[in-house]
Amino acid sequence: MSEISILVVDDEKEIADLVEIYLVSDGYKVFKADNAQKGLELLEKESVQLVLLDIMMPGMDGLEMCKRIRETNNIPIIMLSARSTDLDKILGLGTGADDYVVKPFNPLELTARVKSQLRRYTQLNPQSNAQESQKNEITIRDLTINKDNHKVMVGDEEIKLTPIEFDILYLLASNPGRVFSTDEIFEKVWNEKVYEANNTVMVHIRRLRGKMKEDTRQTKIITTVWGVGYKIEK
Repeated sequence: MSEISILVVDDEKEIADLVEIYLVSDGYKVFKADNAQKGLELLEKESVQLVLLDIMMPGMDGLEMCKRIRETNNIPIIMLSARSTDLDKILGLGTGADDYVVKPFNPLELTARVKSQLRRYTQLNPQSNAQESQKNEITIRDLTINKDNHKVMVGDEEIKLTPIEFDILYLLASNPGRVFSTDEIFEKVWNEKVYEANNTVMVHIRRLRGKMKEDTRQTKIITTVWGVGYKIEK
């Protein structure tokens, strides 16, 4: 198995060094940057599978860096922030982050979240033959989802999704007609106990809809059942 590299972008040296110690002890290679510009330069030069990104930094902040990364890259991004309000989390997730961890954090909890995101990301290029791949395809109207290569097509257009977005879409499409509450989606996709699931799931659903250009469709792919949750109808 090739070495997994993680980029830590944080202007607080003590925190970056602490995170590095725990990640290296788990077998990861770590690159560090103390500002967003250096972080973006490292992403250009190095093969990185996950980014740990501080929000509050001088110059370009983590939110802007996250947007820049998402223009070309779907690797998992975990935001780190000393600010814990719902609005801050929504802003972080809304710019394209996959998870949000509040400082001060337990390093073991952080590494557990890193492993959870990497499990999704490393499934993006599984080894499978074409016949098996076809068996793991779901087609609903003009939406096609391939579980093996994580390829999503809406009509003739391929939609680039993050691992979290893919898992949410696949969950709904695998159970057509069934309504999933935000708590159910959170528990099944994040594999964690419910913790402020409503805002987190809503932000990811909003991003999914944006990528699939739901606002231009007469018939939506993801249907909101008000007061209950979300579903995909055949």
